[in-house]
Amino acid sequence: MKTVVLDKDGLRIEDLVAVARSKVPVAFSDKAVKRIHKARALVDSWVAEGRVIYGITTGFGALSDVVISPADVRTLQRNILMSHAAGVGPALAEEEARALMALRLKDLARGHSGIRWETAARLCEFLNRNVVPVIPEKGSVGASGDLAPLAHMALPLIGLGEVFYRGERLHAEEALRRLGMEPLELEAGEGLALVNGTQLMTALGALAVHDAEILSKTADIAASMSLEVLMGSRMEFDPRIHRVRPHPGQAKAAHNMRRITHNSEIISSHKDCSRVQDAYTLRCSPQVHGASKDAIGYGRAVIEREMNASTNNPLIFADCGEFLLGGNFHGQPVALALDFLAIALAELADISERRIERLVNPYLSGLPAFLVSQGGLHSGFMIAQYTAAALVSENKTLAHPASVDSIPTSANKEDHVSMGTFAARKCRDIVRNVEAVVAIELLCAAQALDLFTNMRPGAGTLAAYRCIRGRIQPLEKDRVLAPDIQTMVDMIRCGELVKAVEDEVGALHP
Repeated sequence: MKTVVLDKDGLRIEDLVAVARSKVPVAFSDKAVKRIHKARALVDSWVAEGRVIYGITTGFGALSDVVISPADVRTLQRNILMSHAAGVGPALAEEEARALMALRLKDLARGHSGIRWETAARLCEFLNRNVVPVIPEKGSVGASGDLAPLAHMALPLIGLGEVFYRGERLHAEEALRRLGMEPLELEAGEGLALVNGTQLMTALGALAVHDAEILSKTADIAASMSLEVLMGSRMEFDPRIHRVRPHPGQAKAAHNMRRITHNSEIISSHKDCSRVQDAYTLRCSPQVHGASKDAIGYGRAVIEREMNASTNNPLIFADCGEFLLGGNFHGQPVALALDFLAIALAELADISERRIERLVNPYLSGLPAFLVSQGGLHSGFMIAQYTAAALVSENKTLAHPASVDSIPTSANKEDHVSMGTFAARKCRDIVRNVEAVVAIELLCAAQALDLFTNMRPGAGTLAAYRCIRGRIQPLEKDRVLAPDIQTMVDMIRCGELVKAVEDEVGALHP
């Protein structure tokens, strides 16, 4: 198992996903360790001099004018974690909490927080031993960072809060006892160094971008399969069309679908039919999918920049012996990107559901009603389309931008906030809805393809069909469909379906 090394830059979404989902360990680079020590030595010297520094020798937020005596500095650090741990709602999933921990460590590795090495090393050990803090997912307004979630993340370091460890939910004190560790006593500035940053919204955003890229490829596969069984044309994938409107995602989507449907006997069989052109859900699929690809690409760029950024306040610049007060904890860049990503993903489901309707509606498809024989006795995929419609409608509400809202906090000292973590949570939920909608389209398309037994589909379509039928049997009569949908979702999420197609036609563009 490789180790992800945390340094100043260079962390990619794939690295974070490996840590979050595959439990790949992390380690600080030698340079990162030196940066942490150097910044901490500077903080210690400032404290010894009695300098007034926000969050280190003062209160927080609207209480920043309150100078804390040296005797109370340690109490202040404990108090900030306890008072800020005010989250509510269900706990983050393990992979989400692990991604949050990894990104907090990455920020610390840049050497601008002023944290002690001992504290950073303990959080790293927690992550590598899979001691996962119980972190309520709600309570961040996305400016001054993700204060409440990060406070819950940090509580177990001082023996407070709860953790998930070896399948149990334990009080942190008990977990530390089992690990043979003593609670840490935080020194000046460490409480703020642990809670001030955009790591939750960025962690959720990174996982969403990763899953969105898989979904983008999968949507191209689903659209290609639907086009074939709905007797559509490949003309709309002609590269000349996309060169004269040069949006990069559009060209990528058309290139994917052209390769997936290559050598389709089904499409060739009706090249001289009377239909003039296809419905928009088929003909405009490169344009719609392509616009979402461009949005996903923008989301990756913003998220990876934020993953490799310093989001504390104050920021310690040890090389020149200074600290600066600013607003890098404000989540606006991430909030806007994730709102955009959520809208883009919702559109993938929107067009997919309309293709599902064309597949199950005999007046549009020419296929048996709801893709099953003995209609009336059997309802086939009738209610699966209802499910897709319900999810698409839900996405319309979830896609309303969170970043257009703001509410003042901290006695109006913090008078504009990003709502970036709400944007991230909504985006995560939309990802899951889109996976289910596209899964239903794939099931319907595979069911329709069973009717074309005497004609070979395109190379990629056939690979997708065989992959699906390796796990899910055709629907010959009514059965409970929920397990089939979940199996298809699992095949999408783990990349199994995409890999089967790519093994046949080459790498697809996300």
